Amino acid sequence: MQHSQTHLRSRPISAGHLRAFEAVSRHLNFRAAAEEMALTQSAVSRQIQALEEEVGVSLFLRHTRAVELTSAGALLLSAVSQALPRVDAAVRQIRQSAGRKSVSLTTFASFASMWLIPRLEAFQREHPDIDIRIDASDVAVDLDVADVDIALRYGPASSMPPHAVRMFGEQLTPVASPWLIKSNPSLRKPADLAQFTLIEAGDAHRTHLEWLTWRRWFDEQGLTRLTPKRWLYFNYAYQMVQAALTGQGLVLARLPLVAESLANGDLVEVLPGTRMESPMAYWLIPGPRQSERAEVRAYSDWLRAQARATREAIGEVPDSDEGGDLD
Repeated sequence: MQHSQTHLRSRPISAGHLRAFEAVSRHLNFRAAAEEMALTQSAVSRQIQALEEEVGVSLFLRHTRAVELTSAGALLLSAVSQALPRVDAAVRQIRQSAGRKSVSLTTFASFASMWLIPRLEAFQREHPDIDIRIDASDVAVDLDVADVDIALRYGPASSMPPHAVRMFGEQLTPVASPWLIKSNPSLRKPADLAQFTLIEAGDAHRTHLEWLTWRRWFDEQGLTRLTPKRWLYFNYAYQMVQAALTGQGLVLARLPLVAESLANGDLVEVLPGTRMESPMAYWLIPGPRQSERAEVRAYSDWLRAQARATREAIGEVPDSDEGGDLD
């Protein structure tokens, strides 16, 4: 599609075709975009053509089996990809205010499975009129754009925004199922781990989470040459702990995430004198509109109370210089 400068329009474009444009830009395929939008491929193609007529330039280069954004298309996409989520968030907020109370939260998958979800029933008993929506993803979302009220995140203080509130810190400790220890009573000192299967994250040595590895724990114990009976690797922390619960080996667990399992006896801290400090902590980050709704404040207060209980369970008093205190 070719357009001269005389064809370029000065009035604002209509917004009706922007969703089709965003979908095609994301898939770089008209058919896939049409399936997502429950439209025919020709209908999506007509919307894109109409948008290009309004803008005055081609937004895509058409190839046989796919399309490619032009420089003009890339520029428009950068604006559309920010604007549409804001519009959707505003509409959802309007709908929420007219309907049921709800709170949306984003966090990473292991934390949702191991810490948050087991505690949710208590909140639901106290607040049966509030719906909770949890987005468990390891991809951090932009709270200024996304339709999210609260984020629970994991990282060092240096990577958190100024308004982040520290929930609790982290220590790493070897844990196992009690029956595994009873069937192998020779575990009395760190060197005895050579007789066991050790469970670990498969990609820890290739990511920023290397401080969670057994190798680092070995180094702190002066066991640089220790080799376990075998290794067992998983992608996520909850998978690693589940394997330990079923007696498949020992895991170097994040203490806040297994505190309940240790308290009820499902797991045993096998060498409690060898806990290893982590530079990471768990944080509550309020969304920009958190204080505007009573249900969000209620859920935030409940999370703070649960965090206090976890700090007590792991014997931690947070440092005042590591971010906001929950008390």
